[in-house]
Formats: sequence, C-alpha cells, structure tokens
Amino acid sequence: MRNYLVKTPRILKAAYNNCIWHIDEPANSVYLTFDDGPHPTITPFVLAELKKANAKATFFCIGNNVDKYPEIYQQILDEGHSVGNHTQNHKNGWATNNIEYFKDIKQASKKIKSKMFRPPYGRITYPQGFGLKRMFPKTQIIMWDVLSGDFDLELSPKGCLKNVIRNTRKGSIIVFHDSEKAFERLEYTLPLFLEYCKRQRWQMKKLNF
Repeated sequence: MRNYLVKTPRILKAAYNNCIWHIDEPANSVYLTFDDGPHPTITPFVLAELKKANAKATFFCIGNNVDKYPEIYQQILDEGHSVGNHTQNHKNGWATNNIEYFKDIKQASKKIKSKMFRPPYGRITYPQGFGLKRMFPKTQIIMWDVLSGDFDLELSPKGCLKNVIRNTRKGSIIVFHDSEKAFERLEYTLPLFLEYCKRQRWQMKKLNF
C-alpha cells in the first residue's frame, strides 16, 4: 500500500500553514491521537492502555460512530481525554463538493463539541479550510507530523512500531486509528509505544484548543 508519508515534510507544513502539525512548547511532551472511532471494543482497549500508562490523548471521532456508540464516546470524555470533529461520514475533502463537506462537518458538530477538526485522510482543499474557519472561527485544523501507518494492511505490526519510534520527537502529533482495519497493528504497537514514551520521559498529553 505505502502511498503515504510517515513523517510529514516541512514543505507540506509550510504549504498548509493554517493547520496545526506539531506543538512547539518547552515541555517534554508528545500528543497521541486516534481517528475514526468510537468503536465498541477497540476504543475501550485504547482507553485501558492509556490508563495503564497514565497517558491522555485526543480522539477525532466520526459523527456516525458517535450516534452508534454514545456510551463509548462518553467514556472518552469521562476519562479525561479530548475529542475532535472528523466529519459525520468520513468525507474526503478532495472528492466532496464544498457545500456537502461543510454540511457533513456541521452535522458532526452537533454532538462533537470541540474546537478541533481533523480532515479524513488529511485531505482538505484551501477553499474548504478557509470556509471552515468562516463557519467556525475558533476551530483549529489539526494535522500531524507522524503517521503510524496502522491502517496499512501490508504493514507488519513491528513495522508500525518502527514507524512511530523512529519518527516521534518532542512536540510530535502522532496518528493512530481505533478502527477494525487498524487493530492488528494498533494492538501490538500501542502498549509498546506507550512504554517507549515513558522510558523517554515524555509526557503524553491531549490536545486542548
């Protein structure tokens, strides 16, 4: 599959400089994020592992999944994590007209109360980015600088772990997925990566805008 970049290049960050790609602050922190949930079994697995590691994270939720599993969504909040809007139906901005795209985001925003938005697949056009800011002026578009690749069915679990260990630095925003497609790699990688972060003495924080 490997048609994606594990480490986001500087030129892409510069081109989309209205988005948040990493966190510049003096604290020795990293930011784990989980896309596409909530899921009835995988999200609770993630929450349990985070609790063991005394870690906080951010969950970019699909509105349709929040509708299906409101109790899991509430568990995320109850355990002190933050959430973000990931559209109602996982819309690809490059393949969706602006009116439909904004309608989908707005639908998700009715249940996902957050100032953070992550475009599915990281695909959002310049007009969509500007339109989103006009519609929700305080919203921050959250991207990443490390993509674990856990969604890649051709990537081994060990390869997924290697991706995140090799590329994570202080201030990194790391993407995982609490989804069935990603679970084989996530189940292996997450506990080991959390232990690695602890050995590095990194604080594992949620994003909070």
